[in-house]
Amino acid sequence: MLSHDEVLDEFRAAGALLEGHFILSSGLHSSRYLQCARVLMDPKRADRLCHSLKQRITDKIRAQIDIVASPAMGGVVVGYEMGRQLGVPAIFFERVDGKLVLRRGFTIAKGARVLMVEDIVTTGLSSRECIAGIAEEGGVTLAAACLIDRSGGSADLGVPLFALTSLEIPAYPADALPPELAALPAIKPGSRGLSK
Repeated sequence: MLSHDEVLDEFRAAGALLEGHFILSSGLHSSRYLQCARVLMDPKRADRLCHSLKQRITDKIRAQIDIVASPAMGGVVVGYEMGRQLGVPAIFFERVDGKLVLRRGFTIAKGARVLMVEDIVTTGLSSRECIAGIAEEGGVTLAAACLIDRSGGSADLGVPLFALTSLEIPAYPADALPPELAALPAIKPGSRGLSK
């Protein structure tokens, strides 16, 4: 299994650990941003990271997983790679009119045991929305997995969360920024904002 430092080295090598002033998809502001799309663009790196993440999931849970489901956009690649490594199908939920739903003919069989996979968990909002969508489809979420738990273990998803590593990166509401962060121009990277 990769150590905490080895995981961060993979992000640094991919240019995926950014510093500055970022507006996260949660609306919170942060001085660091993890661009998982960059770390996952190299298939060998994605294989290494997801293999290590798979090892962190208990054998008991791994043996029961029927399907992997992820929220788009951030969870699509990591969800696919986890499905490949686990030998099960991987599907994703997309946001339509503000709600995560299945499209493209994707379905979850009633009673199917699901691993919900994300790239990053910060507040857990997208993860909880995806888990709710899984339940609406008739699936049972056994656990969740992510590359990085930015909440430092504080996000409650209602199911066990397995993370490749955990970071405590402060995030602030727009009206409570520390002066050093407020002095920098804000960038909204990722799939819901500007991405250059």
